[in-house]
Amino acid sequence: MKGDRVEIVVDAGDSTRTYEVVASRAGRRVETAVRRGVVEVSEVTRNGSVVRTARFMATRVLALVEQPVPREDTSERPFREDPNPA
Repeated sequence: MKGDRVEIVVDAGDSTRTYEVVASRAGRRVETAVRRGVVEVSEVTRNGSVVRTARFMATRVLALVEQPVPREDTSERPFREDPNPA
């Protein structure tokens, strides 16, 4: 979803570095995967095509923070409108 983002905090020796991958357009999402000692964060289109990818050594990653877009609160609205109100 546009605006979804993942922050990656990486150990850079004497300091830390923060990287961010953001779903930049409508219909895109951000996916994370950890495989074979590598953390991979990808921006993906609706049909599954990878737009861009950031890869980091898993031993250097200190934090992986997923921050979804705040959705509107629909808990107070009914699921559908009653066509025949009492």
